[in-house]
Amino acid sequence: MKKVSYEKRSIHISKRIFDLVGACVGMLILGISFIPVALAIKLTSKGPIFYKQLRVGRWTPDKMDFIHVLKYRTMYIDAEARTGATWATENDPRITPVGRFLRKTRLDELPQFINVLRGDMSLIGPRPERPDFYSKLERDIPFFVERTYDVLPGITGLAQVNQGYDTCIEDVRSKVGYDHSYALSLSSYRTWLLTDLHIVFKTLKIMVDGRGR
Repeated sequence: MKKVSYEKRSIHISKRIFDLVGACVGMLILGISFIPVALAIKLTSKGPIFYKQLRVGRWTPDKMDFIHVLKYRTMYIDAEARTGATWATENDPRITPVGRFLRKTRLDELPQFINVLRGDMSLIGPRPERPDFYSKLERDIPFFVERTYDVLPGITGLAQVNQGYDTCIEDVRSKVGYDHSYALSLSSYRTWLLTDLHIVFKTLKIMVDGRGR
């Protein structure tokens, strides 16, 4: 059965312009904050400043995209060498003290503006999942894969601002509804714009309040 893309071409173009403008502003913030953040990371733990992680991006009937998401490193080096890929937990011992602050303020996401400029990601969209979890999530959660059908993953999104980081499969399950709701908002210019502006302001509030994790 042919999948339906809800995103209209006019919205697709406007969303890309919105992404480019937002990413340019974000790159300015990244440049201003880079030196203090980089020094804090390097002086408190061994390892690189940036962390690159493989994620699953947008999919279409022709292909499924894999992207390398850029973030500030928030975990100790080789944090998953013994355990393999696992979800973050409350007071996760793998996270450095500086990393905990970066996550709470969502500053660890700033390098992803580079992904947005490349066209790998959007400012707003579903969270890109790790391939390590993908098969299980696809098997256990109905309509999980469809959440990114012809929709770029985002730095932030409707699910992220309403629920936060994933700690288990149930967290992902409850996010799927938000992701599909966001896809539906792309069928109307007014609904898309109001939804995106709502998500931007709510994301900024989370950053200021330090309610990330």
